[in-house]
Amino acid sequence: AAPAASPPTRSVGEVATFLGIPTDELTPSVREGLAKLIAELERLNRDSEEKDRRINYLERLADEDPLMPILNRRAYLRELSRMMAFVDRYGGVASVLFFDVDSMKAINDAHGHAAGDVALSHVANMLVRNVRGSDIVGRLGGDEFGVLLVQADQAAANGKGAALAEIIGSTPFVHEGQELRVAVSYGAFAFTGAGEATEVIDAADKAMYQRKRGTPGQ
Repeated sequence: AAPAASPPTRSVGEVATFLGIPTDELTPSVREGLAKLIAELERLNRDSEEKDRRINYLERLADEDPLMPILNRRAYLRELSRMMAFVDRYGGVASVLFFDVDSMKAINDAHGHAAGDVALSHVANMLVRNVRGSDIVGRLGGDEFGVLLVQADQAAANGKGAALAEIIGSTPFVHEGQELRVAVSYGAFAFTGAGEATEVIDAADKAMYQRKRGTPGQ
């Protein structure tokens, strides 16, 4: 059933006063006409509000990863580009953490791809819950995640990456009644100026592989 119409926000008398119509000219037909005008304006207002809600919903949908409520790669790159431009103009430093899930193939092979999806959601949840509200978490693709750390230099980023990797690895998740664990590797890269967002992510990715080989570059 259609929702009940909201009562007009303005009365016929208020609208008549606004339009400069004298009270003695408010005949039944004039009142009826003003009432219809008010109802039409209210309908247009409701339609506009509903359109805005739908646009906002579609924008959020376009920015979110299809599996979990974090930014997808496109939206993450956009936010990273904005932060790079900000620190380039106003100074300061920010960092990107690049996370790669180490044991996805083993989880998928042993427990199925549904368990793999749960593992990815677990990683996303652990990242979101353990960063500041100003930091930004996104899924870069597959089993790769990015965290944009605001006002964090290289040392702070390395420390935060290690702490997040420890939290993820030490916190089990449950799939079909069974407790499972997943490990992640990370790399950190601090930036102080503008450039290409993909270059910053590539640098953090490279730092991750250097750390895996036991030769962290920064």
